[in-house]
Amino acid sequence: MFALAREWAPPAVGLLAALTVLVLARVVEPGLAFSGFSAEATIAIGALFVVARAIREHAGIEQLMTRFLGEASSDRAVLAKLLPTTAAMSTVLANTPMVAALAPIVRTWAERHGRAASHYLIPVSFATILGGLVTAIGTSTTLLVSGLLETAGETPFDFFEVLPLGLPVAVIGVGLTIMLAPRLLPDRRAPHEQVASRARDYAFRLQVIPGGPLVGETVEDGGLRNLRDAYVVRIDRDGQEIAPVTPTTRLEDGDVLTFVGSVEHVRELADRPGLAIAESQADLLEGGDHALFETVIRSGSGLSGRTLKEASFRGRHGGAVLAIHRAGQRLEGKLGARTLHVGDALLVLADRDFDERVRWTGDFSVVVPLDTDGAPEVRGRAVTLVAVLGLVVTAATGMLPLLHAILAAVVALLVTRTITVQQARKAIDLDILLIVAAAIGLGTAVTSTGLAAELADLVTRVAGDSSHVLALVLIVLATMLLTELVTNVAAAALMVPVALDVASTIGSDTRGMAVAVAIAASSSFLTPIGYQTNTIVYGLGGYRFGDWWRPGLPVTLTVLVTTALVVPAVWG
Repeated sequence: MFALAREWAPPAVGLLAALTVLVLARVVEPGLAFSGFSAEATIAIGALFVVARAIREHAGIEQLMTRFLGEASSDRAVLAKLLPTTAAMSTVLANTPMVAALAPIVRTWAERHGRAASHYLIPVSFATILGGLVTAIGTSTTLLVSGLLETAGETPFDFFEVLPLGLPVAVIGVGLTIMLAPRLLPDRRAPHEQVASRARDYAFRLQVIPGGPLVGETVEDGGLRNLRDAYVVRIDRDGQEIAPVTPTTRLEDGDVLTFVGSVEHVRELADRPGLAIAESQADLLEGGDHALFETVIRSGSGLSGRTLKEASFRGRHGGAVLAIHRAGQRLEGKLGARTLHVGDALLVLADRDFDERVRWTGDFSVVVPLDTDGAPEVRGRAVTLVAVLGLVVTAATGMLPLLHAILAAVVALLVTRTITVQQARKAIDLDILLIVAAAIGLGTAVTSTGLAAELADLVTRVAGDSSHVLALVLIVLATMLLTELVTNVAAAALMVPVALDVASTIGSDTRGMAVAVAIAASSSFLTPIGYQTNTIVYGLGGYRFGDWWRPGLPVTLTVLVTTALVVPAVWG
């Protein structure tokens, strides 16, 4: 837990290392420790990534969402349309791939309409988290808790078992976010962007090609004076900096021009005769088979704490970083010497397979292609919608067990060739599967060693034998705290065994306590590092770390109060 909180290692590495130590020390048997790799929860989560990939490829989400948002009159009106829909979709789609797909769409819409994306992206993350609390498949955390229940000898969650608590939490939480977020979230655009309604900008460097048509021309005569949504802020020449740049400044061989502007104008400027990407990266533009991508560094990434040069970014990922945006500010100067942080947004020039290739690295929470090739693929839309509808109906009505319903949907998508085997393989986030499998093993270790019983005894002694509600509140608070400090799956792995022992000790319903932990472990609303959806929007929205707690605190209190009222009433 300490290593995860300090980000000494990626979550998957930290959890697997802890599990391996326990096995080597003979604290837990190997078969028991690694049982999470064959658990139904792990398989179900992997299969849901395939379903999400099919929806992204064939459902035309970007067109539907853009048309749906339309021309809303105010930020609150936008959120009133966006959040309930997003929460509803998240009840049947895993929220991490959901946000990875929706966040870039929402940001693009906001930029095109002169609005601050920072007013919408945190609410979108919150809505997907809250919507995921309504069903057993909405979030990987709920599936993990279901797997931990099965390991403990209990029956896994039914499709709607978390609904009595998850639905009121989702409805109240989404309502509060719609009402409060417009007042509590800042506009993270730069001042000139707010006035000119420009998109979030980057600082990127282009070089005057020696002997090219721009050599000897002034900035104005070279057509670099009145650019749309981009401007020259300085020129680096033979170790000297020229700033500010005037219209009459003449360009010389090898001049490096620093532009500030929105990402869609990088390619436009780089294609101008006489200019090329600086720092020996112009070769990547040859052949026209390259594209621009925006990536966000995820928590636990091997890039965090290292410079681009130290991480060998170009050799490791096959792309060149053109610009970096951090916590609402663009980073200028020599990017290779900049230490990267979690949540940094990187503008990358790479081949068109870059997003598929880096999915396996675990370095990025989201990769957004900025060069689009036209309308999304809609050929398999009907099959995809039927498969998803069949999954929901068969699981909700009990016609098929939850895992069987998910696997049936995947088989239908593969048999009809709506999604290929290669696409299905690439859709699966191996890092998340390793985290879930290791977390189930750690949860088993917490129970088998007696640690859960000791912690449960401490909770019951603090709460007193007669206060079931206080014991429940303590479990929920501890789970929420761990979620914000480490990861949601690590918090669930530790607290589910403790919660089950507390329930047995005080005579409370064990399933109600498990539902409470599932909801609490997913309720990360105070920091950008407790849940992956928050980390995704952290960089895309240009947020700062402290932007979370203001809109998140009312939602967190809602979860706590609602849980304290609903669980005793429904489960006893």
